Amino acid sequence: MKILLVEDDETIVQLLQPTLASQRYLVELATDGQAGWELVDSFEYDLILLDVMLPKLDGINFCKKLRAKGDRTPVLLLTAQDSSTDKVRGLDAGADDYALKPFDIEELLARIRALLRRSSATPSPVLEWGFLRLDPSSCEVTYDGKLLHLTAKEYGILELLLRNTHRIFSQSALLDRVWSFDEPPTENTVRAHIKSLRQKIKKAGAPDPIETVYGLGYRLKAEERESGVVEAGLSKDSRLTS
Repeated sequence: MKILLVEDDETIVQLLQPTLASQRYLVELATDGQAGWELVDSFEYDLILLDVMLPKLDGINFCKKLRAKGDRTPVLLLTAQDSSTDKVRGLDAGADDYALKPFDIEELLARIRALLRRSSATPSPVLEWGFLRLDPSSCEVTYDGKLLHLTAKEYGILELLLRNTHRIFSQSALLDRVWSFDEPPTENTVRAHIKSLRQKIKKAGAPDPIETVYGLGYRLKAEERESGVVEAGLSKDSRLTS
């Protein structure tokens, strides 16, 4: 999942960036509102963490501009102002939630997960394809209970495909969603990560979940896509014996 952090307080940035990265989020940073707006205008994000008091373009007007152009990306405001008036202004401007500074990091992460679940087409926080499971709350990927050790980019690609089961992602779209703008790889890098991800999944005993649509890109395979979302919560043995 790709998050834009628009924050000019260096202390908060130094806290949030590594914390979010440890949760497998890809984080891009803007230190003023105008720079953040230019990123939003050019790239797609799953969530925006937005400070209210920003140079050049403040968080309230940022939200208003975002909603005025029809962009429904979830916005979580970061504010040091604890008056009900400021909270109402932020929510009326189009923000989805807010966190007060200094915030409890675990509560902030829970709010982020809640907003991402709310905006996702997948109602369950656990993403499944057959016996392949990705749990965003623990950042773990397992196949039939066996843990897969994925890199951050491999995890990001798999999560993107599992969250968008019918969508084909071109290599440039994957670059846009999984890599940050300041680390531009080549399309060969995408192919190398797809290959490595497939090898790790195969090594765990799972069938390949990724379909290559030649000339277009990659998507989740249809064979297991339908069976993987039914009978949630049943073990492999119970399915076989039922």
